[in-house]
Amino acid sequence: MPDVHLERDGAVATLVLDDARRKNAMSPELGDALAARVREISRDASVRAVVLAGAGDAFSAGGDLAMLERLRAASFAEARAFMLGFYHRYLSITELDVPVVAAVRGPAIGAGLCVALAADIVVVDEDSRLALNFASLGLHPGMGATYLVPRRVGAERAAELLLTGRRFTGRDAAAWGMALEALPGERVRPRAAELAAQIAESAPLVVRALKRSLGIDRRALVEALDREAYEQAVSYGSEDLGEGLRAASEKRKPTFSGR
Repeated sequence: MPDVHLERDGAVATLVLDDARRKNAMSPELGDALAARVREISRDASVRAVVLAGAGDAFSAGGDLAMLERLRAASFAEARAFMLGFYHRYLSITELDVPVVAAVRGPAIGAGLCVALAADIVVVDEDSRLALNFASLGLHPGMGATYLVPRRVGAERAAELLLTGRRFTGRDAAAWGMALEALPGERVRPRAAELAAQIAESAPLVVRALKRSLGIDRRALVEALDREAYEQAVSYGSEDLGEGLRAASEKRKPTFSGR
């Protein structure tokens, strides 16, 4: 059963996405577990910083393909409402009033990478395989990608990554400003914990104020999510998404028809 473990080290809480058998693929159940842990942390005034990590050898392989296939049978209204709820589960981390440091080791794909980018600071495995592969599946980007990616890397690089869906490495991510640092895999989580501990030593009232000052523009994110849910619901009714999912399952390049 997908779960999110909560670990404590003084004033630092660590959340670990755990569906390691499926490389922490993003399902509603894993999202529910994350949102529940976020609520738990929000009630604990002793927490001053949070680390977000993935269990096993992946941060997150992205959206559950079986879930995407099921949504193809949903009505437009059902799919749109489902996606808004799905985003809210995972992006609940943005509602924490303390900083979040994402420790990205191993693959972080699509919506999984977007969740990492919703953190305040990202430390990444230099050899991580990363991608914003929505368009190469035939699916409009979601999980705040159209807001979070340009915020990190600028409009032009974001357009290139989102339009092509190509893979890149943790080294690339750090060079573009998508991550603070790219390190050997075994150093990623310790470095994230070190940063979180340093944050926790700063004045807590100031840290919370800086989180508000430097953090995500909530209105802009909500507008992006609303637009993305609409466009993803359109994608679910397309032949191209069916072809993209078949190609992913068969490990081949898709042939899109534009229908």
